[in-house]
Amino acid sequence: MRTFGKKTWVIAEGYIPSYGTGPEPEFTSHETACILNTSNQKAQVEITLFFTDKDPVGPYKVEVGAQRTKHLRFNDLQDPEPVPKDTDYACVIESDIPVVVQHTRLDSRQAENALLTTIAYSE
Repeated sequence: MRTFGKKTWVIAEGYIPSYGTGPEPEFTSHETACILNTSNQKAQVEITLFFTDKDPVGPYKVEVGAQRTKHLRFNDLQDPEPVPKDTDYACVIESDIPVVVQHTRLDSRQAENALLTTIAYSE
């Protein structure tokens, strides 16, 4: 299979609301990076977060299996520290091999949920 993607991706807009409506965990407000690895080898991925008023945090290390996809909720990132809620952030996602990254947000603060998705910027 052909390998698709780039090694560096940027999501310039991130925000996890501290609350939501509806059943958990399906309707927990969250940010997700959907990472697709079409190659025949594992992808070693590092994520660094950037903030308005504090130093960057990271790297968060993630592995995406060969010819697999990983839907990574930023809410689940814990090491080196949990991603703060109610805080603006951006991120740089770097992989040792080309991958494709799509960004998704579920904002469930209202009963009428909002879902946003976009392809991240690649370098």
